[in-house]
Amino acid sequence: MPSRKQRRRRQKERRHEYEFVYVDQEGHEVDADPVEEPEKSRDRDARRNGKRTPQKGKSGGRAPRKVDPPSWGRVARRALIFAPLIFVAFNFLSHNQTMATTLLLTALYTAFFIPFMYLMDRTMYRSYLRRRGQTPPPRTGRR
Repeated sequence: MPSRKQRRRRQKERRHEYEFVYVDQEGHEVDADPVEEPEKSRDRDARRNGKRTPQKGKSGGRAPRKVDPPSWGRVARRALIFAPLIFVAFNFLSHNQTMATTLLLTALYTAFFIPFMYLMDRTMYRSYLRRRGQTPPPRTGRR
């Protein structure tokens, strides 16, 4: 009996199999010409048997996810999301500190966390632009 994962995968494969139907000039539905059905079923059989077939004409798979340019506001919001987690971690790890000390440490670590997250966002954005073949914006600031 197939596992739950295998059943879900099989249902997904069935869900995505559909027919192309065209409407001609008179309004009648016309079936499309079959396109390499035997190769498709052969690939599916090979996948089911655990064998991988080499992919033809695909370089890199799907398109990379769009990365937005870095912004201090987005980084600050993300830091505000992480601040309570940092506070809970400090509270859990050091039982003998006062609440004021824990809050101060949380504020310090969050303040140090913000510029590093901005640098990471900027690095990701620049690498995204390079992958897309665009030139990254020039660096601003002193050098």
